[in-house]
Amino acid sequence: MSNFTTPKISIYLKIDDDSILHYFNPHDPARLDIRQLGQDFQDYLNNSIACAGRYTRIDYKIFCQSGSMRFMADPLIRTIRRHFEIKKKLKQVEFRKFKKKNFILLLISICIVVFCQGFLPNVFGQDHRIHSIFSNAIDVFSWVVLWKPIERLIFYWNPFLKEILLLTKMQTAPVNIIESEEELINHHMEHYDAA
Repeated sequence: MSNFTTPKISIYLKIDDDSILHYFNPHDPARLDIRQLGQDFQDYLNNSIACAGRYTRIDYKIFCQSGSMRFMADPLIRTIRRHFEIKKKLKQVEFRKFKKKNFILLLISICIVVFCQGFLPNVFGQDHRIHSIFSNAIDVFSWVVLWKPIERLIFYWNPFLKEILLLTKMQTAPVNIIESEEELINHHMEHYDAA
């Protein structure tokens, strides 16, 4: 995966008679303003933010050339925000499960280490030759048992936080309505100047 991130990402959407239905799931029988997003549109949104980093700013730019379709901008943005709110909640639940599972695993590992280090060495007397061999084996086993939960708790939580932050940005990104081609060109130029 590339370390390249962009400082600002603008997601361009066009609302007209032809395009508006392509944003929603055609199999969802609900009203247009509460429908699920279509799979192709979800893929477009996810691909648009593939290079987003922690400090990337995200916004939506909606091009409505005909004034008659402008009323669809609000339902579309509400649907997008709801979609990312649900995804964020699911990711937060997954993160809580991840932490709980690994803390339980760490607690079990600590109990095993305490048992191995506290009880098993007393089985053999200090003067017995096998005591030192057995003691070294217990030390190695203790490190092996503790390694995985500690590694997961230290290193594996960051991708969860990064994804939750990105979903929050997608949910709360500002929206700019563009009504003319000249305005659209100006927004494109601002985007390239910022990059």
